[in-house]
Amino acid sequence: MSSNGNNGPSPVVEIYDTTLRDGTQMEGMSLSCDDKLRIAERLDALGVAFVEGGWPGSNPKDVEFFVRAKDVTWKNATIAAFGSTCRAQLRAEEDKQLQTVIEAETPVCTIFGKTWKMHVTEVLRTSLEENLRMIEESVAFLSKSGRRTIYDAEHFFDGYKSDSEYALETLRAAARGGAETLVLCDTNGGSMPWEIEELVRAVRDALPEARLGIHAHNDGECGVANSVAAVRAGARHVQGTINGYGERCGNANLCAIIPDVELKLGLNCLPEGGLAQLYDLAHFVAEIANLSPNDHAAYVGRSAFAHKGGVHVSAIRRHPESYEHINPKLIGNESRVVVSELSGRGNVMSKAEELGLETSSAHGSQVLERVKELEARGFAYEAAEASFALLMARHQEDYQPPFEVLDFQASVGRRRGEGMVAEATIKVQIGDEVILTAGEGNGPVSALDAALRKALRPFFPQVAEMHLSDYKVRILDGRSGVGATTRVLIDSQSAHDTWSTVGASSNIIEASLQALVDSIEYGLTLERARREQQAEAQPART
Repeated sequence: MSSNGNNGPSPVVEIYDTTLRDGTQMEGMSLSCDDKLRIAERLDALGVAFVEGGWPGSNPKDVEFFVRAKDVTWKNATIAAFGSTCRAQLRAEEDKQLQTVIEAETPVCTIFGKTWKMHVTEVLRTSLEENLRMIEESVAFLSKSGRRTIYDAEHFFDGYKSDSEYALETLRAAARGGAETLVLCDTNGGSMPWEIEELVRAVRDALPEARLGIHAHNDGECGVANSVAAVRAGARHVQGTINGYGERCGNANLCAIIPDVELKLGLNCLPEGGLAQLYDLAHFVAEIANLSPNDHAAYVGRSAFAHKGGVHVSAIRRHPESYEHINPKLIGNESRVVVSELSGRGNVMSKAEELGLETSSAHGSQVLERVKELEARGFAYEAAEASFALLMARHQEDYQPPFEVLDFQASVGRRRGEGMVAEATIKVQIGDEVILTAGEGNGPVSALDAALRKALRPFFPQVAEMHLSDYKVRILDGRSGVGATTRVLIDSQSAHDTWSTVGASSNIIEASLQALVDSIEYGLTLERARREQQAEAQPART
């Protein structure tokens, strides 16, 4: 299960990923064995040095992971099993928990031990001398079994502040046992960056031959800063999780640490090309974990390089670095312009370019005024780029919509023996023809959607390939009671694309129909554009 497929230079800073073990201690997160293997393979492709697979003595799922991991060829990562020092008054070779770590057959074993005297005497209820024996003997047992051993000094910084000499003695015990890396853990996550940097330097001076690592938690919102501070002070091994997943407030977020170390400190920690995979990896792990990605996360959030203020957009159109601290492409992200009531004309022009729409400055000003007018009425185009694209197109003199809704009506009632039923009628004009159709559904919006599609399908068969994937409703001014404005956001998809549209009205049915019409109209424009591209790509026939 060792690496060595990577023939490039060794990283200056080792990245040790513990998403599969420490990350899964996050409330609401659970991974199957298949999930863990898929994530491990992506972490290996990214180029991390170590992937901690789990604690083999804790549950059958982790045991299965290590069995299956032996059949995988790892190119960059080395798989590590996790455990603890032996129990008090028990020899290491007699400790069943340490035996399970050995039985995982990983090249690397990581174990933690106590640093803080309070934990030794009050939690373990043993003597300080016995704790040192447990650390040294446990590490030596693993090392003599042919395992590379990493030692995690739990609560190191709290322990050092309580008794610096004893904290250092625990590290010396692990070093005597043969630990290749001594990891200083801010287990409670309450230390500050200046403390971390000072204490890591102190440890480096006291143990100049030791390879030091950092394992930070985020309880003070300093997990990333503390990890970077430790690297500045000499740590060359960093532990953390993808997206900062972990118990309580989470672990230090590798998706910020890695670019900070590489781009800000100038120290290599991934093979060439790995950094550009970071955005996709962050979203892949979130998807596997069935968790919503944090759009505002540093570096890898969808909004990390999104610009909304008109002054900002005007500036980045001239010089992107004026409001972007790095080129987002370096980590696989992209710069985006958001259009809203806070926008300037530059936002509109940039968004038009992004969507491939030609527009003039005067046209951009007209669209901007319309956006501000509609957003004052409850529309929001930040998450509904398809509706914004249609707004732009509809301001073009030569734009011809594929259809127009003339009238509609929806009703909800109950039929004896059948329960609730919703019916809708809709009148649509397509070219010179006017079509009146009816539809049924499990609610008025569903019935309107069915009626609209029935009217359009004979003229636009591709409508059958478009599906609504999500439907969100938000009440904007609840204090207005039943007269409150309702905003509806619809996500749609076809075999080739996904897009989002918006509607807003004091009537939820009208708001829903606005978003439905935009959804289908935009889907038809995408299909038309695709057919035109395919026609142009066809070789000329002779």
